[in-house]
Amino acid sequence: MPDALKIGLFAMNMDACSHPAGAARIARLAEAAGFDSLWAGEHVVLPDPRLPASPMAPEERILDPLIALTFLAAHTTTIRLGTGIIVLPQRNPLVLAKEVASLDALSGGRLILGVGVGYLEPEFRALGIPFADRGPRTDDYLAAMRAIWTQDKPDYYGRFVSFAGVQAHPRPARLPIVTGGHSPGAYRRAVERADGWYGFALDLAGTARALAGLRDAASRHTRPAVLGDLEISVTPRGLPGRDEAARFAALGVHRLILMPLVGLAETALTEYVSTAGDALIGRV
Repeated sequence: MPDALKIGLFAMNMDACSHPAGAARIARLAEAAGFDSLWAGEHVVLPDPRLPASPMAPEERILDPLIALTFLAAHTTTIRLGTGIIVLPQRNPLVLAKEVASLDALSGGRLILGVGVGYLEPEFRALGIPFADRGPRTDDYLAAMRAIWTQDKPDYYGRFVSFAGVQAHPRPARLPIVTGGHSPGAYRRAVERADGWYGFALDLAGTARALAGLRDAASRHTRPAVLGDLEISVTPRGLPGRDEAARFAALGVHRLILMPLVGLAETALTEYVSTAGDALIGRV
């Protein structure tokens, strides 16, 4: 397996990791094993009864990703911390920008901000956010957050958010932004606005199709030079062996973010992290 392939760990705000002792132990174990990053997803509310599109049952535990990652930052020293993903159009962009900058400062610059447009209409309805305009709202919010983080005299005038005559500090020095999604709009957003792209629950064939979509978007849309090359992260289906991981890398994937089986107790999750670290990293 190529040494450059990074290995991350998903669901750090769910199941056993939604409890403080388990979260701290698993985070420290992953860091010692050589995982490059810990990732937390987001759902503010879940449909009840469960809908086919919902990834979780309504009674399943899932912590707020930024609060969970702040806790994990205090129990680790070097491992990166990623949101995979925050549903950006459900958030106030300036409040989120303050929360993100605070976590980045407290973690010593270890945060990777992953955002997406969301897909559960009942979640949007419960929060009072229009579902239909979530794509344009995401673009607007991303631009507004970059403005408050980077401009000497921040001002922004967009369709959904406008501000001027304000400041917000601290500011992230260099915060990678990752976008998710598998639509043409999502691929365009990754090319134009993001440092990386995150594909969830993909096999090799699905990854190849997504990368083809990203290449097509790159041929149609201009990528700012300051963003550099697009970093590709993928959560595979199941735990890949070294040969399969190497095939993901050969496609152009830079990071595999492993997702343990849902519902694992802490003991089983500890074994999963040790097994994965030994098989794919070799430092356990």
